[in-house]
Amino acid sequence: MQQTRKLELWVGSFVITGICAILVMIFQVADVKGLGSSDTYTLKAAFDNIGSLKVRSPVKVGGVVIGRVSDITLDTESYLPVVSLSIDSQYGPFPDTSSAQILTSGLIGEQYIGLVPGFVFDDEEMLVEGNFIEDTKSALVLEDLIGQVLYSVGGSDSESNSDDK
Repeated sequence: MQQTRKLELWVGSFVITGICAILVMIFQVADVKGLGSSDTYTLKAAFDNIGSLKVRSPVKVGGVVIGRVSDITLDTESYLPVVSLSIDSQYGPFPDTSSAQILTSGLIGEQYIGLVPGFVFDDEEMLVEGNFIEDTKSALVLEDLIGQVLYSVGGSDSESNSDDK
């Protein structure tokens, strides 16, 4: 009887250790920094095309994650997607001349926002809570690029055939 109880305790502790290890792995893969909300401020940017950008996509400056995409909406007047960026306050305000672009990790990886800090001039304003980043570059959509290549190849073939006649 004593031997069985000891075996049950060992099996139970092994299962609990395994569950804890799986939870730690899940938090590492999901890139969860903390359960509480840290101090952030919000910037907005309008793009022509956001591709497959999603809420919680990273916002990076030079490869360093400085925030996350907090919301994606459609402006009902211009019919352009408006992306809200939640920037960690420890990185301070960015100059008004900063630009944002939608980039892709690798060839077909996840999309993220690349924030390029602008130059700080003597009379330059800084971006604060709720400001729009004016200079934006939309996502490159792979399907559109393939379509353009196929269209241009098809167009050049038909021109060369008409020259032969």
